[in-house]
Amino acid sequence: MDELVSCPVPPEQRPLEEFQQLSESWFFSWPTGEVSSLKRSLLISWMLMLPLCTLVASGSLTLKADPPRLVVAGAVAALVLPLLLLVRQWLGWTYVMHRLLSESVDYEESGWYDGQTWEKPLSWRTRDLLVARHEVRPILSRLGRAMAMAAGLMLGGASLCQAL
Repeated sequence: MDELVSCPVPPEQRPLEEFQQLSESWFFSWPTGEVSSLKRSLLISWMLMLPLCTLVASGSLTLKADPPRLVVAGAVAALVLPLLLLVRQWLGWTYVMHRLLSESVDYEESGWYDGQTWEKPLSWRTRDLLVARHEVRPILSRLGRAMAMAAGLMLGGASLCQAL
């Protein structure tokens, strides 16, 4: 039935195609698979930042004299990169979710100056709604939990740094 619908939206700007592109992207595919792949990627980004953040924190005379606080401060600061990566992924997936749930599609034929809106037929809306609910919503939920965990680790580490 979709073959009968004449769609003026360029293929790369269709919500389902945007979903496919995000799913196949190296960066945005982290939360689509196993939870362990997202955790592993975030752990690697944290570990890459840990030596740099600890080195920067060692510039503080107060922290240099207190090695446990220095390590905790470096570990907390290194959580900023994973948190920023999660926020960027959340923004991308939220954009696709919005496009899938929308009843119309905003698109550009050749540039920013000729924006158009096309009303999705009922069959497209139904298909997009199913993808949004069963594919994108779990991804956003996983990202939300990961962001909450990273923020909690930052707050807990900052509290630990104060307590030491």
